[in-house]
Amino acid sequence: MKVAEAVPDFADAFGFEEFNRMQREALPAILNGSDNIVASAPTASGKTALAELAICRTLRDDGTALFIAPMRALTNEKEAEWDRFEELGYSVYVVTGERDLNPRRAERADILVMTPEKTDSATRKHDSPRYSFITGVDSVIVDEVHLLDSDGRGGVLEATISRLRRLCDPRIVALSATMPNIEDVAGWLDAPPDATFEFGDDYRPVDLHSDVRTYSHGDNAFADKYRRLYAALDIAEPHIREDGQALVFVSSRQDAMRAAAKARDEIAERDIPMGARGDYEFHNDAKELSNDNLRKGVPDGVAFHHAGLAKDDRNRVEQWFKEGKIQLLFSTSTLAWGVNLPARCVVIRDTKYHDPLEGEVDISPLDILQMLGRAGRPGYDDVGYGWVVCDHADADKYRRLLREGKEIESRLAEDLDSHLNAEIAMGTIRDLDDVISWLETTFYYQRAQSKPADYGLDGLRERVRSTLQTLVDRGFVETDDELGVEATAIGTLTSKYYLRLGTATRFASLADRERISVDDVLETVASADEFDSVSARQAETDAVDEVLRGTSTDLEDGHRKVLAILHAGMDGTTPAELRSDAWVIRQNALRLLAALHEFLDRFAGPRAANLARRIEARLENGVAREAVALTAIDGVGAGRAETLAQAGVTTPGEVVEAGVGELTRAGITAGVAERIVESARELPRITVDWGAFPDSIARGENEMREISVSTTDGSATTGIRVTVNGVEMNEKRCYLSDTTTVPVGVFGAAEDLEFTVEVTFPDLPLPPVRASRSVVVD
Repeated sequence: MKVAEAVPDFADAFGFEEFNRMQREALPAILNGSDNIVASAPTASGKTALAELAICRTLRDDGTALFIAPMRALTNEKEAEWDRFEELGYSVYVVTGERDLNPRRAERADILVMTPEKTDSATRKHDSPRYSFITGVDSVIVDEVHLLDSDGRGGVLEATISRLRRLCDPRIVALSATMPNIEDVAGWLDAPPDATFEFGDDYRPVDLHSDVRTYSHGDNAFADKYRRLYAALDIAEPHIREDGQALVFVSSRQDAMRAAAKARDEIAERDIPMGARGDYEFHNDAKELSNDNLRKGVPDGVAFHHAGLAKDDRNRVEQWFKEGKIQLLFSTSTLAWGVNLPARCVVIRDTKYHDPLEGEVDISPLDILQMLGRAGRPGYDDVGYGWVVCDHADADKYRRLLREGKEIESRLAEDLDSHLNAEIAMGTIRDLDDVISWLETTFYYQRAQSKPADYGLDGLRERVRSTLQTLVDRGFVETDDELGVEATAIGTLTSKYYLRLGTATRFASLADRERISVDDVLETVASADEFDSVSARQAETDAVDEVLRGTSTDLEDGHRKVLAILHAGMDGTTPAELRSDAWVIRQNALRLLAALHEFLDRFAGPRAANLARRIEARLENGVAREAVALTAIDGVGAGRAETLAQAGVTTPGEVVEAGVGELTRAGITAGVAERIVESARELPRITVDWGAFPDSIARGENEMREISVSTTDGSATTGIRVTVNGVEMNEKRCYLSDTTTVPVGVFGAAEDLEFTVEVTFPDLPLPPVRASRSVVVD
C-alpha cells in the first residue's frame, strides 16, 4: 500500500513511500473509524507510523492532536521529526515547563507534544486561561502506553488519560510494545475488538535471540562496572568482527562516556578491526564534533550517545551509526525509547542506576524489554541478538522476563490519595457517588476485575472511601451533610503544585508560625517527602558537614544532604563532592519553593511570601543575599548580578540611578547596559510620603493621619504594613501602580512612638522597603 494513495494530502509527512504489513492492517481502523484504538507491536516494527496516521485523521477533520511522549528528551525529537507536518502548513508545539509555556502557541497548535507529567499538570489547571487549550484536543496518541506499569510515572499517566476522557472525551490511540494483557488496556479505553491490534513477534522485521550473561559481583561497584564492560565486549566482539554493530546500554551519561573510552583501549588490546581512520572525509567530519571525547573515539568506530550531547553531535553520531561508520555505540536508555537505531547486537551492561532522588534502583522491566527490542537491523540482519549482563542472583529473574514478558499492572494505588485529592481539587468529584464513578474509569479498576484476588476487588470501593476519609481528616478535603466533597485551600494548592501530601502538611504548618526565617524555609523544603529517597554517600559526609557548620538542624541522611545542597546553592558554592546530584535536587527544590511561596502568600501574608521568593531567586541564580534583588531585572543572571554588586550596585533602583555609563564602567557592555537600565525601570521604586504626620502629640490625645505610598517606576503587588513600636497597627495588600494611602492613628500613649512603614513584594525577589517616623509624646 503506497503512502501517497492511502493519505494523498499527507504523503510528505511520512519518511517512506510504502506501509509495511503491520501498518496496513491497522490503517483502516485508524484512518476511517472513530473508535479508540489499542495497538501493541514489537519494538522497531513501525508503530510511529500508526501515531502519524492518527494525527493525519485528526488534521483531516480540522481537529487538534495531542501526542504524549514517554520522556522529555523525546518531545524534542518529535518536534524535529515532525517538521514535515510544519511544511504542510500545520503547527507543531512542544509544551514545556511553566515558565516557558506560550499559551497562544499552544492554543493555535494543530499538534501538541507533551510528557505524561506535563499533561497531568495541564489538565489539573485546565480552567485557567494558560492551560485552557488542553480541553480542546480531539485526539490523544499515547506512545508506549505500557508505561502504565512504570514506577512513579505509571499512576500519573493513568490518572491523566482518565481525566482527559472526562474533560473533553478525545479519541484515544494507545500504542505499545508487546504486552501480554492487551485486553485489559483495550477494556479500560473501550476499544472494541476490531480496533484492538496485537501484533506478535512474527511482525518483527528481524527475529530476536535474547539471553542472560552473568558475572561475579564484587565489593567494589567501580570494578563491577568494568567486569560487566568486559562481558559486554566479549558478547559484541564476534559480531563486530563479522561487520556487524553493537549497541551497549549503560545507566548514566557519565558511564556512556567512560565506557566508550575504556572500550577503545580494550579494542586496541584485542586488535579488533574497527574504525574508519582511512576515510579522509569522515575523519575531517569527526573534527567538527564539539565534544572532545567523541572527537577522539569516533575515528576508531566507538562513540557514545545521550540526551545531554549537543544536538549536532547527537545527529552526527546517529547518522554515522546508521551508515556503519560507528561499530560500537554506548548509550543511555533514552535511545531505546526514541530514536530508531537498531544494531545486530544489543547488550544491557547495567540493570541498575543511581537516581539522585531514589538512590540505587533497578532499571524497570519495561526499559529492559524496550532496549533489547533494538536488536536486529531490518534489511541487514536475519537475527538480532540481545543480552542482559547481570549478577548470578538476578539471572533467573531476567530469564523469566525474557521468556514470559511483562503484564501491565496499574500503579495508581501507589499515590491513590494524591490522585483522588487532585480530582476533588479540580471539581470533577463532588460527592461520594462521583468518587466511585471516578474509580470505575481507571485502569486500576479494570485490572482489579481481571485479577480480583491480587487487587482486592471486593474491598476496592471501601479502600477508596477510606482514602477519602483520610483526606478529610488531614485537612485536604471537607464534606457537608449531604455527602458533598470539596477541596480546602490546602488541598487545592497541593494539587496545583503536584505536592506529596506530607509535604503540603509541612508547608501549611510553616505558614502558621509567627516568625519565619531563611533557615526555617530551607529546612522545610529539605524535609519534603519528595526527597525521602535521596541517599547520602559516605564520601559526601565531610562536604555536607562543612556546608552545614553553624547551622542547627535535626535532619539526617538524605534530607541533611539536600539541606547542604540548598545552603551551598544559594551562594553558588556547591562542593565538588555534591555536584553530581545537586542539579536534580536543586530543580526539585525550586519547584517546591514556588509552591511554598504560594502557601506562605495565602496563609502567612506578603512578608513571608517575599522571603520565600528571595530564597528561590538565590537558589536559582546562586547569588549572595546582597545581590538577589538584581535578579528581578530581566537579563540579569548570576554573572551580571555579581559584576554589579562588586561595583556597589545592588538594587534595581540603584541600577537606574547609576545609568548606562556607570554600568559600562563596571564591566557591562554598552548595549546590554542599556537594556538592563530599561528593564530596571519596569520594577517598582517606592517612596513614602508622611504628609501632615505630626512630630509630637499630647498624652491622651489621638489623631488620624494618612500616609501615601507611591511607586515612581514600574508597578507590582505589594503588602504595606504599618507598625508602632514594633506592634502591627495596619496592613493592606494592593496592586501598586501609582499611589495608595494608608490610614494611621496617632495616639498619645505613655511613651514616645516609632512608626515604621514596610512595603514588601510577595512576587518579586526585592528586599522590603522601610521608612520610619518618630512622634514625641508630650
